[in-house]
Amino acid sequence: MSSDTTGLLADLLRQVSRSFYKTLRILPGAVRPQISLAYLLARATDTMADTSLVPLEQRLASLRLLRERIRGLHQKPLDFARLAQQQGSAGERALLERVEEALAVLDSFEARDQQLIREVLQTITSGQELDLRRFTGASVKHIIALNTDAELDDYTYRVAGCVGEFWTKICRAHLFPAAPLDDARLLADGVRFGKGLQLVNILRDLPADLRQGRCYLPADRLHGISLKPSDLLQRDAELKFRPLYDSYLDQAAQHLAAGWSYTNALPRSSIRIRLACAWPILIGVRTLARLRTENVLDASRRVKIDRAEVRAIFVRSVLFYPFAGQWRRLFNRAASCVARADKAVA
Repeated sequence: MSSDTTGLLADLLRQVSRSFYKTLRILPGAVRPQISLAYLLARATDTMADTSLVPLEQRLASLRLLRERIRGLHQKPLDFARLAQQQGSAGERALLERVEEALAVLDSFEARDQQLIREVLQTITSGQELDLRRFTGASVKHIIALNTDAELDDYTYRVAGCVGEFWTKICRAHLFPAAPLDDARLLADGVRFGKGLQLVNILRDLPADLRQGRCYLPADRLHGISLKPSDLLQRDAELKFRPLYDSYLDQAAQHLAAGWSYTNALPRSSIRIRLACAWPILIGVRTLARLRTENVLDASRRVKIDRAEVRAIFVRSVLFYPFAGQWRRLFNRAASCVARADKAVA
């Protein structure tokens, strides 16, 4: 991998995701370029899908062109300058303007890596396209919800669970190909890891999504407690909504627990990859703890973990890594915050 390529990936990552950039920086060099590129191309397709100022059909057409180019179906140069001009973020604007450079990096990888990247991006973009079509015409006055838990599970797999599979396969191939691991269990836990992180995002972003007309919590579950998606716009619906919401917090916590099992199943010598897995899990568990105690329908308050707490998670994980018992208890410590929050709410 040339220094120019490494510089391109690092520069774009810094601009579009300062938080995830920290995780990617710690990855071993043998997999960092592949995972970084997959993230950047997924971010590019997500940016296209989310550019609400551009008509839906134009977004779908742009998404289709990029997806076909990623799959290698054509080599026609792509020009997303008009889409780039609609971006409020300088990083996302730069990403769309430099997408051809990113695609050239994809072509430079060995064939197996290209295949894995193309597979995961095909799944992710299918989820993004489904999302665009599902929420056509959605607004705060016309909230559209997923119908069932099966649809929610499918969505979390398409946009995040598949990333766990990709991460597992590419790390297995490059970092510990001969390690005696239970591959079926590892892949299953990797999928749950990704789903858990996405479910945390869905639960945290519920008020904002509702005001865009999107409800990722299924309508049939809301109907079961005599609520409609539009009822969730009212803060005072929180008491009635809370038991259902908590059941999804529990589901997210169980997925993250599977992610922690996944992390600890990796060879202990793979320090960098285990830390890269541990950080989002521990941050996710702490976010769940906060969501247990907040009015989750209050759109004026966005729950997030502050930088000081994130730094503390990073430092503790590195300091405790040599001590297996203390390292394993990092998750239990974060999870116990959830239990204490439950008691406080009760």
